[in-house]
Amino acid sequence: MAILDVVHYGDPILRKECKPVTDYKILPEIIENMFDTMYEEEGIGLAANQVGIDLNLMIIDVSHTDEAEDANIFVNGKIIDSFGLSEMEEGCLSIPEVRLPIKRPEKIRFKYQLPDGSEHIDEFRGLFGRAIQHEMDHLKGVFIIDRINPLLAIKYKKKLKEIEDSSIILKTSKHKKRDLVL
Repeated sequence: MAILDVVHYGDPILRKECKPVTDYKILPEIIENMFDTMYEEEGIGLAANQVGIDLNLMIIDVSHTDEAEDANIFVNGKIIDSFGLSEMEEGCLSIPEVRLPIKRPEKIRFKYQLPDGSEHIDEFRGLFGRAIQHEMDHLKGVFIIDRINPLLAIKYKKKLKEIEDSSIILKTSKHKKRDLVL
């Protein structure tokens, strides 16, 4: 359908907690566009605010592993319990070219809805569970950079500033293009 622009570090929508979904009729087109965008960007997960949409909505596709057979859609998700701890390197579509060692619970109990509004509670682990936690962080305004030791974060300060500055330039140029069309 449509490839959406991925919002990068520095955009205010990425630092706010997203609103719950209340109108499920709007979801099909948003979800289709999010999947198109995620696959185009070669990601395994995408939160709605990463494409500028203020909704508690995320998609995950780890079907290339043996952890899930299909892509998944989670609406109004909430982690209600967690168990264990593991560390794995993570990247993020909103912080390109940065990969960081992130400690997260090994297993989570997750409450969520499907796009039809039905409610579920399931347990997830491994890469699938980690992807859910990563996207839930986005929906709460948290980045992977917020989850590392502050001394290690200093190492990435310059790169984050470059991403933030390029995001501002890109946003400004898009507004100018729209102004020219009007």
